[in-house]
Amino acid sequence: MSEYDSWEYSLYIPNDPRAVPISRRTLRLILTMHGLIRFVDVAELLAAELVSNAVLHTKGPAALRVRWAAGVLRIGAWDTDPEPPQPPVPFERSGDAEGGRGLALVRACADVWGWQPLARDGNRGKYVWCELTSAA
Repeated sequence: MSEYDSWEYSLYIPNDPRAVPISRRTLRLILTMHGLIRFVDVAELLAAELVSNAVLHTKGPAALRVRWAAGVLRIGAWDTDPEPPQPPVPFERSGDAEGGRGLALVRACADVWGWQPLARDGNRGKYVWCELTSAA
């Protein structure tokens, strides 16, 4: 299998803080098995932020989605809250705040990020995603 073959994984997770480290370890295994170890550290950080937001700010289940296609790694988290994510706060304005830096971190580390409303299995929600490219 070459690194230009495409694939996609989805990990459905409960609304439980333990889902964050489980998602990180699963992502690490996926990327390692596909020979994409160069993405692991940044991808784990980004996935942890996206999954943390899905678990901490919503009440329902969530999902981690990982896709590789045409040299682009897309990492995303689906949750049941259809409201848009809060816009990222620049690091210099976040001060000593406990939260609010997650999407700023995603914006700083990913090549591109975004969100879209999404329905899955009859549930409304949103999908927040980011991408890393092999050229980065």
